[in-house]
Amino acid sequence: MQETWRWFGPDDAITLRHIAQAGATGIVSALHHIPTGEVWPLAEIQARKDEIERAGLTWSVIESIPVHNNIKARSHDFQRMIDNYCQSIRNAGAAGVTTVCYNFMPVVDWTRTNLSYSLPNQSQALRFEMTDFAAYDVYVLQRLGAEKSYQPEVLAKAKARIDAMSDVEIELLERNIIAGLPGGEGSHDRASVKQTLQQFIDLGNDGFRQNLFDFLQVIIPVAEEAGVKMCIHPDDPPFSLFGLPRVVSTADDARAILEACPSPSNGLTLCAGSYGARCDNNLVEMAQEFGPAIHFVHLRNVVREADGSFYESDHLAGDNDMVGLIHALLSEENRRRAEESHYAPIPMRPDHGHLMADEVGTPGVRPGYSYLGRLKGLAELRGVIHALSYQFK
Repeated sequence: MQETWRWFGPDDAITLRHIAQAGATGIVSALHHIPTGEVWPLAEIQARKDEIERAGLTWSVIESIPVHNNIKARSHDFQRMIDNYCQSIRNAGAAGVTTVCYNFMPVVDWTRTNLSYSLPNQSQALRFEMTDFAAYDVYVLQRLGAEKSYQPEVLAKAKARIDAMSDVEIELLERNIIAGLPGGEGSHDRASVKQTLQQFIDLGNDGFRQNLFDFLQVIIPVAEEAGVKMCIHPDDPPFSLFGLPRVVSTADDARAILEACPSPSNGLTLCAGSYGARCDNNLVEMAQEFGPAIHFVHLRNVVREADGSFYESDHLAGDNDMVGLIHALLSEENRRRAEESHYAPIPMRPDHGHLMADEVGTPGVRPGYSYLGRLKGLAELRGVIHALSYQFK
């Protein structure tokens, strides 16, 4: 597997030199300064690629070319934005960056309620707590019909939680849930969320899934011509939030996406932490079934709780069988090596990492994207990969 690292571009405090010192050879990056829905110019893609290569690294994966909410809802000027998206794919292929990760989550990107959850060793992790989320949805956002989305015991805990919170704590919870997360169109405020939610709720899972399939029917032939592999990232978390539809959450969802537009360019990002937040997703079985369509892998782990809450654990210490998953992925690589004339390793990155040591309290560290936490995760994963690789030699 190719070891990669997410880099947020020239303004990232973690430099390309830091990444090279971590031992990664590939970069996962995006042109975050291009507004969502607009074309990524070939010259800008090439300039970013040249910068990465001057550091002795490879731009392995684009993560992401964001999909605008207008495309997801097929509203307003969605056709212009799809045309722009197609041109961005062509430009990525022309620049030689041929793996593109994207997601189809409506309104908000990956969502957590606590970005600095304290662990017993005093490092900090990302956490999603169902009680806190319900408290925000029902009693702060006051979404119409929100109480129907939760069990009575969750609602009771949510009411007690919100009654005990100060205005400052409520503001922090709101910021954690809907503001400033990486990817998507950037920050959202309460008013804009309430305006946007209902159109997607009205679509329902079937309507929203059809919008995804319609999008794939346009972009995948373009990706084929450009030599680009598209790999959709799962919903995070992989269940409904705010009553919104979720269509990339389970093995059945992944199967439907691949069947909707069969093509080597229509593939998956196997995010272990996202799919793995559901106990009914067996990651090893998914890697075995979908192996040929897995173009990119995020390796992280979670500890799940009965009500749907979870926190991000050490990479090898959560509820998912990380060793078994890596073995399945190495088996897929071994198959490709034997059957494909132009074999290339599957790019993987250590997804997220704990905030620890001197980075705790340091301004500017992106939630989940500390240097030391990911360095630790990469080292652990590298050890597993090296140990398992001997049986495939």
